[in-house]
Amino acid sequence: MINQEQINQPHVLAEVTAAFYCYEAALVSNDIAVLDALFWHDPRTVRLGAGENLYGIEDIRAFRAARPAAGLQRELQRTTITTFGEDYAVCSTEFTREGSERTGRQQQTWVRFPVGWRIVAAHVSLMS
Repeated sequence: MINQEQINQPHVLAEVTAAFYCYEAALVSNDIAVLDALFWHDPRTVRLGAGENLYGIEDIRAFRAARPAAGLQRELQRTTITTFGEDYAVCSTEFTREGSERTGRQQQTWVRFPVGWRIVAAHVSLMS
């Protein structure tokens, strides 16, 4: 059971925040190797996107390989990162892209494995 003292412990929050912004940098620069490294390499990993549902790391890899590299820049707003204990975190953010009036939403569940923090589930959606 998690108690209040285990939520957002400064050292854990710093680790997850660094991993989240590493992911963001890789996303906007289309660094597929880093994006792949930050997802859990498992068939149970899920990424529900704005226009696709990806089940398993192989689906996620195929999507990344086929995705156009243009127009990935975005601006984040209302980013919230919450850690629970030493090994679990949820990251949520809103984003906008130049030339679009739509607001995007992204949520990721991160888990610490022996190899480091990895995304085990992600959701991306767009609001009208």
